[in-house]
Amino acid sequence: MSDDKKPAVSDARKQEQRRKLLQAAAVGCGVVGLSMTGLLPVLLRKEQRLRPPGALDEKDFLASCIKCGQCVQVCPVNALKPADLFDGFGVGVPFIEPRKQACDFSCDVAQCILACPTGALTYHKPEFLPPTVGLQLSDKPVLLAKKDEPEPTLNLTERMGFARLARPDACLAVKGQGVKGPARGPAFTGTKRWTEVDRWKPQPVAEHAYDLEVCDLCVRECPIQGAISLEDVDGKQTPVVHEACIGCGVCEMMCPADPVAIVVEPRVGPTAPSVAQVGGSR
Repeated sequence: MSDDKKPAVSDARKQEQRRKLLQAAAVGCGVVGLSMTGLLPVLLRKEQRLRPPGALDEKDFLASCIKCGQCVQVCPVNALKPADLFDGFGVGVPFIEPRKQACDFSCDVAQCILACPTGALTYHKPEFLPPTVGLQLSDKPVLLAKKDEPEPTLNLTERMGFARLARPDACLAVKGQGVKGPARGPAFTGTKRWTEVDRWKPQPVAEHAYDLEVCDLCVRECPIQGAISLEDVDGKQTPVVHEACIGCGVCEMMCPADPVAIVVEPRVGPTAPSVAQVGGSR
């Protein structure tokens, strides 16, 4: 046999290659089929996502959302992202990763709710859907950017989630440490509205520098009146989350600690027993 001739492929080898090709095709079709039926999100689910303001309960939300992307398009800070095939929550279903980009209500009215054509996001649930235990707000939240307006509240009846101090040992305030420079460093890509800079245009977080002897960014930058405060707990300045918290995620985004000290628990309210808060909720 000359060097430029390749050995013939046996019939058994050809059958094995054909079998593997068919198996790969079957797996691919199965993944697409499962995603289309909605079963894949259930199989792959690892954690619950933070949903946009006004989202129905998870099961109802997934059933009502048509993945049109209109809520994603109108968000002024690009906080909403559509899930991909392997996210485990349905292709195109919107969610928020607050550590990367929180919802700071730069639109003032939760434009995502106004843009939703199906009621998956709503200011008020229909009567046939019961309120979610722990997520009900006792009063309409006051948006600090609107505090001087005749109607400063957000038209929300349920919160997105609830913030908690998950890692008190990492909290700079608890440790008595301050912040100098941008909260998340010069490479961070998130944006946020500072009304003293521009009433409507969100600014890059990386361009906003601080010089604080003791960190209070979770309190200072919270967009909701009375949602969080810095209090003396066992002789240490500690962030304490209150009933007014709506779970927007700004505190998590702005926290300079690494790993992050304060996080938002999606679809969890202050009355839920799984929420352990340092200092308690008020």
